[in-house]
Amino acid sequence: MRRLGFDLLALCTALAVLGPAPARSDEAPSPPHTHLRIVGGLAGIAQYTRYESPFWTLRLKEKSGGRVTAEVAPFDQSGIQGREMLRLLSLGVISFGTVLPSASTEDPELAALDLPLVSPDFATLRRVVTSYRPQVQRFLHDRYGLELLAVYAYPAQVLYCRQAFRSLGDLRGRRVRTSGVSQAELVEALGGIPVVTPFADIVSAVRRNVVDCAITGTLSGNSIGLHEVTSHVHDMAISWGISLFAANGDAWRALAPPVRELLRREVAGLEAEIWEGAEQETAEGQACNAGMVPCTVGRPGRMTRVPLSSDDIGRRSELIATAILPGWLARCGDACADAWNRSIGPLLSIPAPRE
Repeated sequence: MRRLGFDLLALCTALAVLGPAPARSDEAPSPPHTHLRIVGGLAGIAQYTRYESPFWTLRLKEKSGGRVTAEVAPFDQSGIQGREMLRLLSLGVISFGTVLPSASTEDPELAALDLPLVSPDFATLRRVVTSYRPQVQRFLHDRYGLELLAVYAYPAQVLYCRQAFRSLGDLRGRRVRTSGVSQAELVEALGGIPVVTPFADIVSAVRRNVVDCAITGTLSGNSIGLHEVTSHVHDMAISWGISLFAANGDAWRALAPPVRELLRREVAGLEAEIWEGAEQETAEGQACNAGMVPCTVGRPGRMTRVPLSSDDIGRRSELIATAILPGWLARCGDACADAWNRSIGPLLSIPAPRE
């Protein structure tokens, strides 16, 4: 087994065996009480603060009549590295946790949910995720023994630039902040220069002329002041940011059937709320960046919004077929080509070639 990136025993102690807690001997046996420990999404992001945290700490107790309770800690404040989450879930160190596919570099199969340009708008994203979700469910079950309970979406990640541009083709020669290998492959295909930059360093990188442009979220970019150091922002989503909520298989099966039914039903409702919120925050982030209404959460800016051009529409399929898809398949193999051709490929009319 690959060595974990930290002391597993210490983590076990710190997290106190994340999962259902046994009932105290003096509690009445009926109705049984179940207490869950959850690793949620990223701290400070609306997915966690507005939706996940209130759901686990308040609403689940209410919906179960007090029979099921939970405590939740954000992913990035739990001492867990993103690339280790699937292993920790598989081992049972964590029983219920949020997985960021973009951080799971060893599992490119999951990246198909959010490849650049594949979902340029929210409606397309819904169709793509719906079509590929069964592949993700099988993959998590077969490789890691996990039960997929939800797929969450973050707001759109779009292109911000210091100088004017009319289409993605204008990125040629520009240095562009990217957050992953697939975004870097897109920028290279457009003739740009990808620069991997942590989210917290984006504004500084723009100010110091390290990058000319940056790909990041509409509202999250606004929250860090990116609208104050760039002048133009694209309306098309480059990607989104998808997260998965899954359970260790043994921990899931150990729950009483009524508890599993409750969790499936209520987590599905949480998933729907997170998707609705992501769509609203995408629109509000762009409105705030341009100083338009509604802008109730972000800070009004004066950016120029760049609409989807005919050149972007015409090149999108070509870029997916000649750069994005081949790059992903090179990391993923023929099994991924088959999965693509059973799901996303027909939606886009872009088949995956096999060697």
